[in-house]
Amino acid sequence: MVGVHGLSTAPRAGFDVERVRMDFPILEQVHEGRRLVYVDNAATSQKPHAVIDAVTRYYENENANIHRGVYRLSAQATLAYEHVRAAVQQFLGATDPHEIVFLRGTTEAVNLVAQSFVRPRVGRGDDVLISHMEHHSNIVPWQLVAEQTGATLRVIPITDAGELDMDAFRSLMTHRTKFVSVVHISNSLGTINPIEDIVALAHERGVPVMLDGAQAAPHMPVDVTAIGCDFYAISGHKMFGPTGIGALYGRANHLADMPPYHGGGEMIRTVSFAKTTYAPAPAKFEAGTPNIAGTVGLGAAVEYLKGLDWAAIRQHEDDLRDYATRSLLKVPGLRIIGTAPHKAAVVSFVMEGVHAHDVGTILDEREVAIRSGHHCTQPVMDRLGVPATARASFALYNTRDDVDRLVEAIREVREVFGT
Repeated sequence: MVGVHGLSTAPRAGFDVERVRMDFPILEQVHEGRRLVYVDNAATSQKPHAVIDAVTRYYENENANIHRGVYRLSAQATLAYEHVRAAVQQFLGATDPHEIVFLRGTTEAVNLVAQSFVRPRVGRGDDVLISHMEHHSNIVPWQLVAEQTGATLRVIPITDAGELDMDAFRSLMTHRTKFVSVVHISNSLGTINPIEDIVALAHERGVPVMLDGAQAAPHMPVDVTAIGCDFYAISGHKMFGPTGIGALYGRANHLADMPPYHGGGEMIRTVSFAKTTYAPAPAKFEAGTPNIAGTVGLGAAVEYLKGLDWAAIRQHEDDLRDYATRSLLKVPGLRIIGTAPHKAAVVSFVMEGVHAHDVGTILDEREVAIRSGHHCTQPVMDRLGVPATARASFALYNTRDDVDRLVEAIREVREVFGT
């Protein structure tokens, strides 16, 4: 059933959001008589009891360094750490746990691939291809590589609706193209990119592809084997896990060929002053003591997500997106930025006569947490002719009541500014 603006008006079914909300203790907060409405999930998600308890349990019962100790606690911590590697492998559809590298998050994953895989393979006359909708973390590392090697960074344009211009992408793919790195889902527009088509087109020319999956992993099943990509990066804190932990999937042959990115303990076979030899992947990319507790928390987040009905989550979040879009479009002077037909549950908007930061500040006074600014996508703002947007991004624990509170607060913004 389709309503105004081509959006679904089908009722929600098959998803007990109130039961899910009970898993997230922060959502119980009430400040000055108002219940917290948290709709900044594209920036970071809240954490369920399962994740919080797993981190606490590790520190209370298993805290030890890994891979080195011969005593019981160290063995337990090592087992827990490597168990998460296998869980993430299965979660992403990789074929082997050794294709999973633990890092601080998507940003470090892009930097690792940029410096260890791409930098040795490009030079003057070569192109690296990214898109106009990328997060800064998928722009700046490639600019550094271009400066270091003389390679050229080329940008796939986007349409006024916030979609990739696939005809332009095809034109940009030439004999000069040596690597493609694009976002799976845009954090500022919500656009879901046709990643399978992108990978297939690139691989026709033998060009490897990296995907920024930070916004996709919390909201849809990801199967890197089916997608066919060469690298895929995720951030734990966006998928209901701790901050400071994430993972990179890399094809085994690529990881084997890549030199280490950082040096230190644990990533070596032998060390002498004359020569150091390195451990195989993924160990050679995990120098030093890792974020063990964060990794344990990431594992708990993955297990939590595996226990949910993904189809029902997707239906629920799509309903929230559509309901929010219809409701916001009824507010005079409000314009939605990012209107691609294939979108995640992200709604960015501007209000006539009101800066996005003022919108965010006034909504905060009503205990509604949104994000305002350029969302680390300044080129997107420049392309679409806005200095900043206000962004509501939804997750599985949000409700239509959250949307109603959001819209009510936005109407109060209009009253405050007399617009």
